[in-house]
Amino acid sequence: MVTAKISCKKLNAWFGKVHSVRSLDLDIRPHEIFGIIGPANSGKTTFLRTLNRMNDLDLHFRMDGEVLLDGQNIYADMTAEALRSKVGMVFAMPMPLPMSVFDNVAYGPRMHGMRDRKKLAEIVERSLQEAFLWEEVKDRLGMSGMKLSGGQQQRLCIARTLALSPDVILFDEPCSGLDPISTAKVEEAMLILKKEYTIILVTNNIKQAARVSGRTAFFLMGELIELDATEKIFTAPKDKRTEDYILGRFG
Repeated sequence: MVTAKISCKKLNAWFGKVHSVRSLDLDIRPHEIFGIIGPANSGKTTFLRTLNRMNDLDLHFRMDGEVLLDGQNIYADMTAEALRSKVGMVFAMPMPLPMSVFDNVAYGPRMHGMRDRKKLAEIVERSLQEAFLWEEVKDRLGMSGMKLSGGQQQRLCIARTLALSPDVILFDEPCSGLDPISTAKVEEAMLILKKEYTIILVTNNIKQAARVSGRTAFFLMGELIELDATEKIFTAPKDKRTEDYILGRFG
């Protein structure tokens, strides 16, 4: 029996009076790419941001239920800072820091007290390699990360997340602004990274979910409608609402 990396039990989330996630029960397995699809306002991003407590920054947010990471309640048993060192996040739009490529990747380890230049260099190289960016930037680590192309900036942000050696990586529409070649490189990186990390991918591109996800969940109006192996979700969904969404009848 596979032990869940993340387990959600009767999870509810609100922003003010808006009930964004409704009584959600699901387990996410170690070393899988877990895809989440659904139309706008279906609770996908709210759920994702709940997993590393980014919603805590909104004064109108409240939740109940449990989210367990390796059996620990992330709201009761650990601080938000400790959680975010274990659960990293890559956003829809790349947001490199206004500093060099090297310093972008080294930023997190430095914030956690790492000062050894040799170890920092090793972390930067490893992280850039895992993000499939090392060969493109190894001779210009001192260049501003802001001068990279959009696809390179997104992979730089992935490397910055990897530098802290998290257990889980949350991807929120990571390819929404990228060209097909850059998208393919990010997807290739995800498929390699799942050997070492657990990956949760929110995407509006159902073809992307079909390409990389091992299991896929369909969210609608804050509810989990269906969860199954990705192949089954896309070829033989059990719920007509899932089928209608995949076939483009709404959303």
